[in-house]
Amino acid sequence: MPSYGASSLDSLVPALLQAPGERPVWLPGPLGGAPQVVLLALDGLGWRQLQDRCRWAPVLVGLEGGPISSVAPTTTAAALTSLTTGMVPAAHGIVGYKFAVAGPSGPEVLNVLRWTTRSGDARPFVPPRQAQPLAAFGGRPVPVVSRSDFSGSGFSQAHQQGAREVAWTVASSLPPLVGDLLAQGEAFVYAYYEGIDKVAHAAGLGALYDAELAFVDRLVGDVMSVLPPGAALAVTSDHGQVDVGSRARPLAPPVAASTVLVSGEARFRWLHSRPGEAQDLLERAQAHYGGEAWVASRAEVVARGLFGGPLRDEFLGRLGDVAMVPLGHDAYLDPADGGDARLVCRHGGLTADEMFVPLLAAGA
Repeated sequence: MPSYGASSLDSLVPALLQAPGERPVWLPGPLGGAPQVVLLALDGLGWRQLQDRCRWAPVLVGLEGGPISSVAPTTTAAALTSLTTGMVPAAHGIVGYKFAVAGPSGPEVLNVLRWTTRSGDARPFVPPRQAQPLAAFGGRPVPVVSRSDFSGSGFSQAHQQGAREVAWTVASSLPPLVGDLLAQGEAFVYAYYEGIDKVAHAAGLGALYDAELAFVDRLVGDVMSVLPPGAALAVTSDHGQVDVGSRARPLAPPVAASTVLVSGEARFRWLHSRPGEAQDLLERAQAHYGGEAWVASRAEVVARGLFGGPLRDEFLGRLGDVAMVPLGHDAYLDPADGGDARLVCRHGGLTADEMFVPLLAAGA
């Protein structure tokens, strides 16, 4: 379970935005009194994956800090929105990688990172700033240093409201851009890099992952080199990974037959039933998957506090009727997403490999 409210992603930015000397004691020491802070989010770097590969990341493992928890589901859309807004998923409403929305001609499933449905670009009928109405970074115009491909996207609009985009096209530009912002007097800079997640999805936790981690370790060192005296760097992530490989498979036919929409992600799958058939779908899913997954109704998932509290009706409607969360390294594919089957590593579930992320820090 996420540790919402303390030592978790949703509490990190509010803690860092407090005045120097007034920040909570759970933050690593270099962050307590720093007048300028850079927060670098490394997508997909789990705490356990980092601990298993210390030899490839001497800079990172030499920093002060330890693990904190992500959110549920452990996926980029929900976790980054909690990070930037300082709120739990129940409050901001980005409850997964894919969730149900009202489309032009009926219910559809929104891919949050692409902000698309089967109808195409969803911004005309799912305005990002209405789907996620909370300001980022406490309403401050914080500079966000990230890849130019993300500038102005639907997801960027949703989870970075009020921030100022500072785009780069190659990763080598990230450290000098951060340095320029600090030299201009910015008290808080947020930077984001997604390479580790991409490599893990495409190639697993092997040699290519290790090579990317070694590159990221050098990138962290380059960011540290541009810190002015007294400034501090905080490094975190949105989620970890598990290697699923061949354990990703389609839904069993009896379960698929009772499902009209599939949302969520392969390791936190939501099934949407036909009207009046939610209980039947729950029983079928429990019969087929109860031995390898937590299979629960929407009401049970919400009652367990996975999203950090009760959800508004609008956000409840984004969830399916039945959740399936694998206990091991299984994954359940979306029949409408042909690319889903090609992923090697995945996340979204509630294992320690996915839930724990680093919070590390260094001062100049």
